[in-house]
Amino acid sequence: MNQLTQSLEREGSSRFAFLGRGLAFLARPSVAVWAPIPLRLIVAYGFMAHGFAKLSKGPENFASILHTMGVPAPHLMAWLTILTELVGGLAVLLGDFVALVSLPMAAVLLVAMLTVHLPYGFSSIKLLSVTAGRAQFGPPGYELDLLYLACLAALVFGGSGPMAIDGLFRKWRKDGHSFLDQSH
Repeated sequence: MNQLTQSLEREGSSRFAFLGRGLAFLARPSVAVWAPIPLRLIVAYGFMAHGFAKLSKGPENFASILHTMGVPAPHLMAWLTILTELVGGLAVLLGDFVALVSLPMAAVLLVAMLTVHLPYGFSSIKLLSVTAGRAQFGPPGYELDLLYLACLAALVFGGSGPMAIDGLFRKWRKDGHSFLDQSH
């Protein structure tokens, strides 16, 4: 019986060791450096999709919503929000000026969280019912706002990763090029 137990323990630990070795490649710097790419893609897509939706429905419609909520200068704030979502999303997608655009993007998220989503609680998914085979959902909470804020913070503190414009400029300057040098 003791031999069987020892054999099972060895087999079990070798399974975990195999699993550990199998997943260890994800922690290598050569692979981990790619971690910001999915963050950039989802944040950029999310912000740009919201900006395009506001733009396509008409900024005046969004301004009227802001006016109803008591936001001062609703037309100006509507355009600033739309531009923040579009320009900020594009900058994150390209991996350039991420730290700079993250500030107004975070402000948009915080305002949305505090004025729209907070009363509905944390969860972004509230299943109300299923009718005719389709799910009916209630208003989303602030969960997604927090996830976007966390992604922006990770990009600001961890960097934009490979295939980012700011990394290409950094490499270009490191190689001895300058913006004033016209000979290259």
